Amino acid sequence: MDNIYLLMIIALAVLAIADLVVGVSNDAVNFLNSAIGSKAVSFKTILIVASLGIFFGAIFSSGMMEVARKGIFNPEMFMFSDIMIIFMAVMITDILLLDFFNTIGMPTSTTVSIVFELLGASVAVALIKIGANNGDFMDLYNYINTSKATQIIVGILLSVVIAFSVGAIVQYISRLLLSFNFEKKAKWAGALFGGVALSAIMYFIFMKGIKGSAYSDATFNIIEGYTIKVFLEKYVLSILGVNLIFWSILSYILINFFKVNIYKIIIVVGTFALALAFAGNDLVNFIGVPIAAWQSYEAWVGSGIPATEFAMDFLGKKVPTPTILLFAAGFIMVLTLWFSKKARYVTETEINLSREGDGKERFNPNFLSRGFVRTAIMFSKYLTYLIPKAIGSKIEKQFEKPVIKLAHGKRHELPAFDMVRAAVNLMVAGVLISIATSYKLPLSTTYVTFMVAMGSSLADRAWGAESAVYRVAGVLNVIGGWFFTAFIAFIAAGIIAYLIFLGGGTMIAILLLLAVLLLVRNSIKHIKRTKETQSEDSLYRSESKSVKGVIEESADNISKVLKRVSKINENTINGLIKQDLPTLKKTKKTVVKLEDEIEDLQNNIFYFIKNLDESSVSASKFYIDVIGDLQDIAQSVSFISKVSHKHINNNHTGLKVNQAKELKEINEKLQHLFGKIRTIFDSRSFDKIASIIEEKQDLLNDVSSYAQKQVERTRTTESSPKNTTLYFSILLETEDLIKSTMDLLELYATKK
Repeated sequence: MDNIYLLMIIALAVLAIADLVVGVSNDAVNFLNSAIGSKAVSFKTILIVASLGIFFGAIFSSGMMEVARKGIFNPEMFMFSDIMIIFMAVMITDILLLDFFNTIGMPTSTTVSIVFELLGASVAVALIKIGANNGDFMDLYNYINTSKATQIIVGILLSVVIAFSVGAIVQYISRLLLSFNFEKKAKWAGALFGGVALSAIMYFIFMKGIKGSAYSDATFNIIEGYTIKVFLEKYVLSILGVNLIFWSILSYILINFFKVNIYKIIIVVGTFALALAFAGNDLVNFIGVPIAAWQSYEAWVGSGIPATEFAMDFLGKKVPTPTILLFAAGFIMVLTLWFSKKARYVTETEINLSREGDGKERFNPNFLSRGFVRTAIMFSKYLTYLIPKAIGSKIEKQFEKPVIKLAHGKRHELPAFDMVRAAVNLMVAGVLISIATSYKLPLSTTYVTFMVAMGSSLADRAWGAESAVYRVAGVLNVIGGWFFTAFIAFIAAGIIAYLIFLGGGTMIAILLLLAVLLLVRNSIKHIKRTKETQSEDSLYRSESKSVKGVIEESADNISKVLKRVSKINENTINGLIKQDLPTLKKTKKTVVKLEDEIEDLQNNIFYFIKNLDESSVSASKFYIDVIGDLQDIAQSVSFISKVSHKHINNNHTGLKVNQAKELKEINEKLQHLFGKIRTIFDSRSFDKIASIIEEKQDLLNDVSSYAQKQVERTRTTESSPKNTTLYFSILLETEDLIKSTMDLLELYATKK
């Protein structure tokens, strides 16, 4: 039986490595987004700076490991056997939960997940112990550190509201001071901003990076024999004052004499600071539990007492974490940062929600987001009446965005937001986390950094009338995901702990196997989605400024659309004939993706027209007509796919032999037609379009003939109204599909 605990320790070590990978993949969003979104420095430089921050933060994180040992439960109430069940349940749940959020590209809090997993698992084991001893439910209070758990929950709620509000206020003031033409402002303005930002960030580095480490108790004569922790707390105002003067002067020198962009320095230093704090604070979320389990195992082995009788008072004491383990953890985290594609996917979510301008939105609006936006618009109009016009005009001038003329094809390379907002995000997040640390208030670094970014986006007017409902919906989705994290972490860890108690080693093996299978499945899904995004048949926006250029670029999209439509239609008809529901379901999803891509092309029409040369305005009408015909084609094949799926999904009567044969014949002719059209567009042989148009009537006649045959069958032998309705619907929509395709060809015939 004793061997089972050694195997559990080995399993926890493996799980710790996996948890580091999935954890960093999610939390990279906290310290990378400001630098990536502003494009202040190259991506490689960002990764190097963040890697240094992570590495040093990991080395300094020993003092934070106490959370996993005694932060949530009272260890003296549990035996070694109980603790191992709790720790194993926590690690299995944590990996699966974080990987799920990584796969869907949503940032969540590793702090909240580990806390609620510890809470859920310890509550489950405590209830088992109470039940075995015929105790009372109120005895649960003795097992759980309720005051700490309450602090964390309150801290989470407050951090969301405070971070959003402070981020919005500071960004608004910064923009009033600096405007969007911040690089042309007086040098003293940039120096003052640099002094404030760098002072805040440097204090954050000391407060969060060093004070929370094991080195914070070291004493030095230079600071009057105080420990670092006491010195930082006692002389906080003096430290900030000296820092402000020093960094403001240095910023002015760098700006005035060395022509250095101080905003880039703020962003680089801020990225390092948040990465340092992340590793120093959040490393406990990934390896705190396995290290606590290993140290518990060592103490138990040396005691000679049975696992069910060895009380875990040991965990209540402060035990240093071996530096070699912290070094190894930091190394794994850095490797993950460089090579994890899921980290990039999660990062895209926050950047997409905070970016300037319009574009393809990831989230759909809901009644809550619409309500919030309407309320905000009404409030804004009310403020407009209250503010004097002269002051209002000055404010509006500060928020005027400069018009940047770019070389052809460079429009999409603009940063998501400017360096002022990136600097504010890093500065405010650092200050808030520092304040919470100094007052020993628990919070989530993910929640703070995300909500600061959202608040600054709102204040910076990045959420305009065209995008506000989508952005607010996205923020609400992310916040909802955070509360979902806490709830699921608590419930899942409790259930897994109970299953391990019932099944022992066998159940642990089953759960580990299940975890591996789910991780592999999620990884395959992510790879598949990435490949679909980068598919060679994906549609691309037109960037040309002339009619000839638009014809060339649109030809590629038309060929790709017809290729996909041909495949979709073929799979739909085959799935309908064979009554293959999975195929029809898959085809239905494929159609939705095609429609979304065509809609994205349509949403780009505004920018396309703005980009045209004066002499080529006629290209706009041509491009609009092309997009319209592509939409009609997609709608037709979508309708056929949906009605076919609905028919089979409702278990209605399948197609008759004659119907199946006729649809097969039409589909084969359509395949042949689409193939010939694709050849013309791929080779740009537009002079051959006339011969294709002449074949149109023959195909339409075939469709009409089959419709007449179905009329005759309905009057004589047909007995299924659903079957008849489906067949006529497919024929009529196929007719529309053919006509839309020919309309598209006629457009090109006039432009050849």
